[in-house]
Amino acid sequence: GVSEFDRVLGGGLVPGAVVLVAGEPGIGKSTLLLDVAARAARSGRDVLYVSGEESAAQVRLRAERIEAMASSLFLAAETDLATILGQIEAVTPDLVIVDSVQTIASAQVEGAAGNVAQVREVAASLIHVAKTRGIAVLLVGHVTKDGSIAGPRLLEHLVDVVVQFEGERHSRLRLVRAAKNRYGPTDEVGCFDVGIVGLPDPSGLFLSSREVAVSGTCVTVTLEGRRPLVAEIQGLVTASTLPTPRRATHGLDASRIAMILAVLQQRAGAQIGGKDAYVATVGGAKVTEPAADLALALAVASALRDEPFPSDGIAFGEIGLAGEIRSVAGMPRRLAEAARLGFRRAWVP
Repeated sequence: GVSEFDRVLGGGLVPGAVVLVAGEPGIGKSTLLLDVAARAARSGRDVLYVSGEESAAQVRLRAERIEAMASSLFLAAETDLATILGQIEAVTPDLVIVDSVQTIASAQVEGAAGNVAQVREVAASLIHVAKTRGIAVLLVGHVTKDGSIAGPRLLEHLVDVVVQFEGERHSRLRLVRAAKNRYGPTDEVGCFDVGIVGLPDPSGLFLSSREVAVSGTCVTVTLEGRRPLVAEIQGLVTASTLPTPRRATHGLDASRIAMILAVLQQRAGAQIGGKDAYVATVGGAKVTEPAADLALALAVASALRDEPFPSDGIAFGEIGLAGEIRSVAGMPRRLAEAARLGFRRAWVP
């Protein structure tokens, strides 16, 4: 019933499927899954929400805030595996949500909750229940400092679907993508606003709103999975007062920008060598694919010459070291998205 989450899962939850949802603390995993639980409960299914990190009162407060109260949504604040299995036996739910798998411990295994042996035992027991009873299970997993899923890699191999929450702390956009999916594609992306509100049309977050054309900006279309997103790249080139000119970036790959600046100087005769260059995206968008090279180059060239790029134009294409502009994947999809948003001209390979 959560359209953006259903898109990532490949149409919804499958009975007996085990889904691992991972993401940084505070990004919105618990809020999203409580919404999922309430929608499933309102559709006539019994749902058991097991919270190992918060008390029942805390979860109820959040449920009231996001209007996720339902008569067949059962809540348990519990960290003992045997007790949880007993509650599943008593409630016989269609959907079980465990938040989080690292906080649950089994008395049959030595060690504190969250260690490798405990996580393996807890996951294996819940997966066995899911498969034998046809119950859909959603497990929340912690992540390490570098953003990968904490705990043994075996956990990712055991489950059917691995879903990852991504998002910059200073950006409103939250992306949900499937790293593994036995029931659907892994190239779909779900978009949510802060507060975990589905965003079927997120492109407006990454465009600046202004009436007058300004130099140093260019709009491009990137692909997140199969989903086109429009992003605006801004460049600023100024005289440097330092022996080594400054290169500052935000939302873009610094090494990619250094390469584009070198190509502009060597192949297009742009005098950037002794100047400071600042390049950023609007709205905290993260643009990593090479298809944004042409827009990046045009934004910098526009800033250097102080000539605005056409406000109804977009650009995308990969730039090689020889200065050539290479073709990119998904051109029809990118152009259709740009046309839908009112752009009328495109500079493409």
